[in-house]
Amino acid sequence: MSESPRGAGLQDDERGPHELCSHELGHHERGGIEHSGRWVRAVQLFSASGRRPDADDPVAAIFWVTVSMAMLAGIAAIVRQLTLTGMDSQVAFFWRNFFCVVWMLPLLAVRGRSLLATQQPRLYILRVALSFASVSAFFYALSKSPIGEVTAISFLSPLFGTLFAIILLGEVVKLRRWTALIVGFVGAMVMLRPWEGLIGGGSVGLGSGQEAAVFSAMCVGIIGPLVKQLTGADDADRIVFITAALMTPFSFVPALFFWSWPTLDQWLLLVVLGLFTLLSHMSLVRGYVATDASLVMTFKFSRLPFAVLLGYIFFGETISTTTWIGAFIIFAAGIYIARREAVARRGVRHAASG
Repeated sequence: MSESPRGAGLQDDERGPHELCSHELGHHERGGIEHSGRWVRAVQLFSASGRRPDADDPVAAIFWVTVSMAMLAGIAAIVRQLTLTGMDSQVAFFWRNFFCVVWMLPLLAVRGRSLLATQQPRLYILRVALSFASVSAFFYALSKSPIGEVTAISFLSPLFGTLFAIILLGEVVKLRRWTALIVGFVGAMVMLRPWEGLIGGGSVGLGSGQEAAVFSAMCVGIIGPLVKQLTGADDADRIVFITAALMTPFSFVPALFFWSWPTLDQWLLLVVLGLFTLLSHMSLVRGYVATDASLVMTFKFSRLPFAVLLGYIFFGETISTTTWIGAFIIFAAGIYIARREAVARRGVRHAASG
């Protein structure tokens, strides 16, 4: 009976060193490939969630919008902390865009140039210009006013969106939407209380933080329909990446006028700020992709409780009862307008198909 060939039938610990190393290397390589494959598949699955589905998915939309609102409240808290520790809001705005792009580099590695390919460059340029104005004003407002108050004022955006549609596009608005606009205006007066300066002989008007928040809401009123239009041809991740990539050099120029290098604590906050920005934008656009914009609007109100909670925990901030009441009135009017627009669009599509 002949001896078996050298090494045949031996266990791993009985093999020669070169054979053992070769065996382990092959095992690790296969494990690395399998791990890499799972990671790529996970990225691809996440990317697929940002593409337009065959049918509405309201449950997914509710989830994505709620996640986005929590992240946006976190962004407000971080920016508030950065500005209170001496960083200018324009500098914080630049680093926010920069780290958002950095966090998206793994996705760029997986998807390659397809992440940059779009047939809507003009819409992106318009969106970036409006977003620059909106976020710059929003960050400045956070440096001057409590998080909850700035968040509450942001609910004015759908009302401004309707006004711009009337003024700039000549859109015909019937009595019910005019009523909603008037109700929203009343809510704004309840929340902002511009007459308070009359008491005690003080100056009348809004503070600089409130004015900046109102201006930010005006810009957002135009951005919302633009984002929905972009989702018609581009997936959520492409929209976020292209916007952040264009915004980074755009925001660097004004930041130079107020430049200061971050401290160690500020660096950590800026890295998290970029991550929260990425997650909030990806989630919100996925909400718009999953269902009608009117349903997305409904769950945006969750942002206010998140913001008030963070403001209270980290800064001891509170907002008045009238701010809550005014914000709810504004939000209800905005929801009504969004739903009326959704009904009108469905009517147009039905008539076209008939």
